[in-house]
Amino acid sequence: MAPSKGNDARVDLAKTEVLIEALPYFQRYAGRTFVVKYGGHAMGDPKAARDFAEDIVLLKAVGINPVVVHGGGPQIGDMLKRLGVETTFVDGLRVTDEATAKVAEMVLSGAINKELVGWLSSAGGKALGLSGKDGGLVTARKVSRTTKDPESLIERAVDLGFVGEPAHVDTSVIDTAVNAGMIPVIAPIAGGEDGATYNINADTMAGAIAAALGAARLFLLTDVAGVLDGDGKLLSDLEPGDVARLIRNGVVNGGMVPKLETCVTAVNSGCEAAVVLDGRVPHAMLLEFFTARGAGTLVRA
Repeated sequence: MAPSKGNDARVDLAKTEVLIEALPYFQRYAGRTFVVKYGGHAMGDPKAARDFAEDIVLLKAVGINPVVVHGGGPQIGDMLKRLGVETTFVDGLRVTDEATAKVAEMVLSGAINKELVGWLSSAGGKALGLSGKDGGLVTARKVSRTTKDPESLIERAVDLGFVGEPAHVDTSVIDTAVNAGMIPVIAPIAGGEDGATYNINADTMAGAIAAALGAARLFLLTDVAGVLDGDGKLLSDLEPGDVARLIRNGVVNGGMVPKLETCVTAVNSGCEAAVVLDGRVPHAMLLEFFTARGAGTLVRA
């Protein structure tokens, strides 16, 4: 049986109400910048990748300037296995020797970056693939870490090889791309002052770029609903003090700790607010930003 005209009218009205609800957000953030870290589940799912690309192109179409920073840890791991390159981890960070660094740059700046540019182009956007090396966008410094022996409790320095963190961000290449109507898509690879190439955690890279741009939002797309309290309920709004307390009390642990630390650093350094949300949910970013209900966990200073 064909749907009645009454049903069609209700559907049309619901769509109209969504647009009306979103209008104040369009107006408030026209001309502002959103930095989006893309990774996790969405990267391996063509349907999710297509939805993500459409969301980014929509942001650009309504006058917001999206900047995408992507990860690719699993893809790097797969390529290392294919090439027979052994790899180890310390506290969740990949120890990156020279051979691993070359593979990471090939996968991140090459295959993944250009695939994402292709998705955005297919959705009607004009995307420009970059890495931290291009235009001196990011200058890296070598990461220094310590680890504690579980028996003696003695801390010792760990050499992670060519793992870096942003020391300086020059946004001029991003500004040029945005002013030309393009969507920058950035791989987390950067050169150091020593001339070496460094692999940077994508969350950290996105946070540093969001701070340097004074972004209105930093979105970290993950494979969880957001930050959960001790009872497993979503925490929708946090301030830096709340984050510190949750980490100190052990409510937040594991991989969520560096994500929230990135959010706090970003909002304390020029980004208006940061959001941790589930990239597996279709159009989660639009639900978070353009509806009163929101999605995920928002951190603001």
